Amino acid sequence: MVKVKEMSQVATLSTSAATNGLAATELRPWGSFTVLEEGRGYKIKRIEVKPGHRLSLQMHHHRSEHWIVVCGTAKVTCGDEVQLIFTNQSTYVPQCTSHRLENPGVIPLVLIEVQNGEYLGEDDIVRYQDDYARAGAK
Repeated sequence: MVKVKEMSQVATLSTSAATNGLAATELRPWGSFTVLEEGRGYKIKRIEVKPGHRLSLQMHHHRSEHWIVVCGTAKVTCGDEVQLIFTNQSTYVPQCTSHRLENPGVIPLVLIEVQNGEYLGEDDIVRYQDDYARAGAK
């Protein structure tokens, strides 16, 4: 049985397995993410971005990110550079660097994100631009 709990533009998808310590998926307007593992100084997520959608142009004060594409094509903005990365390729986003992830393709983009840093909370996001008018975007 699947339950969806809506919170503003965010929804949490949980199953009975999620209450037993397994990962829960959080829905976003652009797709979803699942925290696969978290420990001191790191967090590993599976991120899925819908075709034609993108995350906000953002920055984090307390963490860096490594992105590995599992399926699809990612258009990555990191600082002043824009690049396409494909299945089995990766990129690195340094701490305090503006960045954006987009899916320019026609199939879902799936990637693994590894975060490293002293603080990994979802509230460590400075949004510079956001297609979905979420708080903090200019």
